[in-house]
Amino acid sequence: MHDATRDVPAPARRAFLRYSGALGAAALSSSPAACSWGPESTNDIGGHHTLTAVIGYGNDGSWDPTQTASAFSMAANNHIYEGLLDTDPISRKPYAALATEVPKDLHGTSWTFTLRSGATFHDGHPVTADDVLFVFDRILDPRAPTLVTGFFTSWLKEVRKIDARNVELVLKFPFRDGLSRLTLAKIMPRHVFSRPGGWDDAVRGTAIGSGPYRQSAHQPKSNTVLEAYARYNGPRPPAFKKMNWLSIVDAAPRVARISGSGAGAQVADNIPYADIGHLRRDGLTVAGGAGMNNLFLMFNTGHRPFDDVRVRQALQYAIDSEKMVKVALRGHGRPSTSFLDEANPAHRRARTVYGHDPGKARRLLREAGVSGLRIELLAVNVSWVVDCLPTIKSSWDAIGVRTALSPQETTAVFTKLDQKQDYQVVAAASNPNQFGADADLIMRYNYAPQNLWMRYARWADHPVAERLFADMDRATREPDPDRKRTMIQDCIDVVAEQAVLYPVVHNELMTAWNPARLTGVRAQPYPGINLLQAKWA
Repeated sequence: MHDATRDVPAPARRAFLRYSGALGAAALSSSPAACSWGPESTNDIGGHHTLTAVIGYGNDGSWDPTQTASAFSMAANNHIYEGLLDTDPISRKPYAALATEVPKDLHGTSWTFTLRSGATFHDGHPVTADDVLFVFDRILDPRAPTLVTGFFTSWLKEVRKIDARNVELVLKFPFRDGLSRLTLAKIMPRHVFSRPGGWDDAVRGTAIGSGPYRQSAHQPKSNTVLEAYARYNGPRPPAFKKMNWLSIVDAAPRVARISGSGAGAQVADNIPYADIGHLRRDGLTVAGGAGMNNLFLMFNTGHRPFDDVRVRQALQYAIDSEKMVKVALRGHGRPSTSFLDEANPAHRRARTVYGHDPGKARRLLREAGVSGLRIELLAVNVSWVVDCLPTIKSSWDAIGVRTALSPQETTAVFTKLDQKQDYQVVAAASNPNQFGADADLIMRYNYAPQNLWMRYARWADHPVAERLFADMDRATREPDPDRKRTMIQDCIDVVAEQAVLYPVVHNELMTAWNPARLTGVRAQPYPGINLLQAKWA
């Protein structure tokens, strides 16, 4: 995520993928002595003391906890850093991490936290209230908003220091969902990251926290090594002496690393659906997590005719999403019935649901006065997204829309968007569940006035968008949980109707592990792994 010092440009001027994890990081600068940046091999290291994990995403994105959306670094940072509170990776229930307890009064506008006695960063420095203020001041600084800024500024007024071990969070209004969001404010050492260039070091890979594991080696595009931190005294002690996380984006070598007689890894995420059967026959456990993970379409509303809602709706109605689930996802997904996935507690079937209706799609195009439309569909080259693209093309071709598919490296796609190059439609993958599961947070990930996604879509200044953002703010402030949920669902109805950035399908993410070697592994409904409760079998 981002940096609140003058050393880092504001996000409006920073390329999105530099912190979201799709752009490669520059060569790493030296880090403090607690982290040795040696050229660790991607082979298994440390014998039976080392857990080897295979992550299906790049480790060369930003490692700044306040700025990153990189699946690899977010997952690793959950082992390296702590928030005042952290959350269970599945239930998302908050638990005391750096703080000694979870606040009990959820109706007030002040939460006081005491830091855990004896908590230290990986370089040996004690964690203090100044470190907490350092992180929150950055998140709340309007001059340099971070990626997580939108998850805090609507409800958090300020953070005050009481003394060296106590801080007070002052809320603008009672907001119980804020407890689970505190895990997004990972506490970072002020003495490290406040120095000149410190935030750039965080972007490039320097990671020094107070969590159970310290980063001991980091090779962008290859692997990152985490070692147990001997002085950790928190609630989730390390179970592994060393973990070697391999970054293997291509599916075939990733699957090969965990399967067969030569398997060198014990756990892997992002398992292709076609490999589930043979991995299970090899004795591995393969489990899925159904959540917000989705293939979405984003339209450039500044490029005619996509400024016309009827055209956007027509292209959604045209897609045979049932076929997409059956053929491309092999049954591991569902056509979208809302912006939220159906497992979300706040899910309500949207007022507008895009079932396969090519007749309606043709009629909407006629009403919009559009004929002979040609589309270049710009898409990320994530393997399962690429598998879905032929269904989109055949569906659009069937209603007379000549479609050319243009899958590219994720970096290339978002570089074009960051450079404000013209485009028509983008197909990509998204999963706000990396940040949390509450509906307000999920909506704000994609829809907010200063949101990068809205800038990409050229829609933030539209009158409907302005009304939507105002309604979202009112929903955030609503104290009654049932009324709040209804208000957010009403906002989602607007998002569904407008179809500016909207999911076509929600799908499962698959994780595989060797049950003869590991216990306590749970499949997540979002990218990455969490091994804070896992141990050797």
